[in-house]
Amino acid sequence: MTKLKAVVASVAVAGALAAVSTPTMARETINIVGSSTVYPFATVVAERFGRNTDFSTPKLESTGSGGGLKLFCDGVGTDTPDITNASRRMKPSEFERCNSNGVKDIVEVKIGSDGIVLASSQKAENLDISLKQIYLALAKEVPDPKGGDKLVANPYKNWSEIDSSLPNKPIRVMGPPPTSGTRDAFNELAMEGGCKEIDMIKAMEKDAMEQACQSIREDGAFVEAGENDNLIVQKLNSDPGAYGIFGYSFLEENAGTLQAATINGKEPTMENISSDAYPVARSLWFYVKKAHVGVVPGIAEYVGEFTSEGTWGDNGYLADVGLIPLERSARMEAAKNAKAMKTMTGDELK
Repeated sequence: MTKLKAVVASVAVAGALAAVSTPTMARETINIVGSSTVYPFATVVAERFGRNTDFSTPKLESTGSGGGLKLFCDGVGTDTPDITNASRRMKPSEFERCNSNGVKDIVEVKIGSDGIVLASSQKAENLDISLKQIYLALAKEVPDPKGGDKLVANPYKNWSEIDSSLPNKPIRVMGPPPTSGTRDAFNELAMEGGCKEIDMIKAMEKDAMEQACQSIREDGAFVEAGENDNLIVQKLNSDPGAYGIFGYSFLEENAGTLQAATINGKEPTMENISSDAYPVARSLWFYVKKAHVGVVPGIAEYVGEFTSEGTWGDNGYLADVGLIPLERSARMEAAKNAKAMKTMTGDELK
């Protein structure tokens, strides 16, 4: 895992040097932004690509999925990113914004799966928790524990107040900000998944239900830790009373010091995530601006490297750093479409 960190550092340095040396009138280096979860995988691909081809090592920036898509959709031109990584699928509103800004030919590539974990230091009491209990711990408003059909400001201070099987310790969870695809996926899969188990909330109108399900408490029990998942890892190791939300790949990278909660009776293993048995599993993506292919050197070749069997296959080098590969037939179809630079119509997102 130390090797992965070294690779990340080397790519950051190479990207910085390339940015300094590239003329303002043209750009020789691929510019990639987006998801902090996809960042380590894209970094490994970029480092190999720079080492094994005549192209410059791509420059990567971890901006979060939402932040990356915003930059990507700002327009066409070498002052905008060529590729954006995402730990959730592009939203219809983002596709429309891209189109309105002239970004009309977008290539979508699904690269594999990942799970979102609720992790802690191995010195902490590990959680065996349900989606409903996660919702009750982290929601801004919850059903009144005293009864009735109303939501109240979350009164739970300790995990054990939700259920006696949980630790008798303060609820302290660190997680990503709203710009993060991990936060989007956690809200949809964990928070909304647990929320919908409550009959009173299921009976609400759609908009009111989404508001109730996806609003995170702001009283200090949940702390936004920025887009840097490594920062959450460091804080967990120094604070055994805290829990953190991030992608499975970061758990794998820090398996010697961290542990992950069992959620709805399922542990976050590669098998459970790839089969969707683990309830907080999601897909990973990247998006290519086709108008930049042939303008910025190496984009098609980088996509070809990423979508080769030796990279993202069952025995590819990305599996060694925690990527959970797509099923083989899905990989083959995705690789074919990526090679052809097949563009989106927008119907895929409906």
